[in-house]
Amino acid sequence: MSFREDQLTTKRPESVRDVVLPRRQQFYPSPVDWRNEILYFLLPDRFSDGKEERENRPLLKRDNIPATRPATFRWDHWAQSGGERWQGGTIAGITSKLSYLQELGVSVLWVGPVFKQRGHLNSYHGYGIQDFLEIDPHFGTRKDLVELVEAAHKKEMRIILDIIFNHSGHNWDYENNQENPPFKSWPGYYEKGLWINEEGQPTAAIINDADGVWPKELTSDDCYTRAGKGSLAGEDIDNDHAEMKRTDFDGSFRDFNFDGNDTLTDLARCFKYWIALTDCDGFRLDTLKHVSQPAARNFCGTIKEFAANLGKENFFLVGEVGGPDENAGRYLDVLELNLNATLDIGQSRRKLHQVAKGLEPPKAYFDIVGQWKTELGSHQHSGPRHVTVLDDHDHVSGDKVRFSSDAASDHQIVAGVAIQLFSLGIPCIYYGTEQSLAGPEKSERDQYLPDYNAGNPPPDKYLREIMFGAEHPRQSGRDGLQSGAAGEDSTLPAFGAFGSVGHHCFDKDFPTFKRISALIALRRERPVLRYGRQYLRDIAEPDQAFRPAQAGELIAWARILDDEEALCIVNGNGVSSRGAEVIVDNKLNAGTDAFMQVIHNSAQTVAGASYSGSHPVGERLPVKTRDGAAYVEVRDLPPSEVLVITNLP
Repeated sequence: MSFREDQLTTKRPESVRDVVLPRRQQFYPSPVDWRNEILYFLLPDRFSDGKEERENRPLLKRDNIPATRPATFRWDHWAQSGGERWQGGTIAGITSKLSYLQELGVSVLWVGPVFKQRGHLNSYHGYGIQDFLEIDPHFGTRKDLVELVEAAHKKEMRIILDIIFNHSGHNWDYENNQENPPFKSWPGYYEKGLWINEEGQPTAAIINDADGVWPKELTSDDCYTRAGKGSLAGEDIDNDHAEMKRTDFDGSFRDFNFDGNDTLTDLARCFKYWIALTDCDGFRLDTLKHVSQPAARNFCGTIKEFAANLGKENFFLVGEVGGPDENAGRYLDVLELNLNATLDIGQSRRKLHQVAKGLEPPKAYFDIVGQWKTELGSHQHSGPRHVTVLDDHDHVSGDKVRFSSDAASDHQIVAGVAIQLFSLGIPCIYYGTEQSLAGPEKSERDQYLPDYNAGNPPPDKYLREIMFGAEHPRQSGRDGLQSGAAGEDSTLPAFGAFGSVGHHCFDKDFPTFKRISALIALRRERPVLRYGRQYLRDIAEPDQAFRPAQAGELIAWARILDDEEALCIVNGNGVSSRGAEVIVDNKLNAGTDAFMQVIHNSAQTVAGASYSGSHPVGERLPVKTRDGAAYVEVRDLPPSEVLVITNLP
């Protein structure tokens, strides 16, 4: 019997040290270069339950969204549902949407945490683990996860699991039933109190699988810093015992201690178990900044070595490192090849929002990308080391709203995605981006949702609407595990997109979906857009000097691979057409008859054969010269549309 068959036909292990992990068996291989991939990040609870067709939920149309809300609908109830309830998305639901994602062009799914949470809580996000060797029953079973990975591999797609080794869930309290005592600096600590049982009550003993924490190796008091609740702020990332690295995370999560014990080894073995069981292709490492650099290096190193011994030589490890982008660079420097990449979730994400909406000049974002090259050596070195992010589930810095909130049009988000796809880095698309999810219309949220992007910090919930169109969320706590209507909370509406109820959002004919799908296809077709060197281009008005583009003008940059130049142009203005003379490489485009040819026009992607605007695909743009500069003329590019031209059509 194989390891997988054995584990799927028996109860999950109680001791991770007793598991005999496989070696040198046939597993799905890693890609040679992760720049060839398109990541798509989803929260399982918010993506799909797989019942859209079985329950005859209609497709959400945007022309009359208020009509999708029942007469009893209330915005405060909708917001309560989104922040305090599981919505019902499952692993099987993700599997049911692989064809949808494949048509979009996605090649890698980053799946939010699926491991077992505390049953009495509503931690739908998955970051408060109670059992590190089991799947949360809200999401399904271990078999469901194995089947998801198998189905993805059959479609030549890969799966990255979101894992947490910085902390566990709220599985115990401090002495004297304290939940969040004030932080004690190293080497100080508190005594641990009682475990939490399956009903959320204190207990002296772990009686069943829902009590305390599993596997049993994690029951030692010494596994935890027991330092109490402190601040996650501060950038003393080189101090292994800094407050931000010892405090309990997010209030009641319990921080792991890696000093002088086997906790790191045991946690690593837990996640090796999931690699061996599921054949997954990588991990996203949650809260990496809050783990000491030696612990991070050792954890990543042993995971990499284990995966390599299974034939997955380039198992992908991408770290979440919050704060300034310099923090991410520090972890890349220290961990070296033990860490593939970090998520660009600091100032670069905020600048990408601003530039794509025409609120800041292009250099505000591209200068940050330029710093990658300075710090990491070259375009070729930096590209594979950064996963670019436009939206995600919590926006650790900046506004807590999706890009499409208050956008100038449904498709303005395409401007941001195009910059991700065609600039240095590995692009990651957040679920619902392709459907321009944006939250409630401004008039409604201003009137009924005072906490929308307000507070310190604002709530994450408005980044997490559901796509699958349920009518109600699950009941609170363990009651929500009942099947069907018995587990629903009929007093609340589901957290539907735009405040809709009972309508799903998997619309392959939606113009934003079509635009993004076509951009991804072009990226896959053209190596220059994945591997090429990158240069932000100056622009000019006719007969004027060339200069850096300003906010709301054309955003133009070149990717160059050997003798090929692809000029990528985005109209950074969301309401008006724009044009300019745009610099191109004068050596690659020399000669009196030189030209560059249009290979993509996002407006034409949607209009199809009826397109009658400027620069249709196939048009040749003469390369002109002035004052020693080579350039092409771009005219009347519509708001937020994308143009790609090349010297080697």
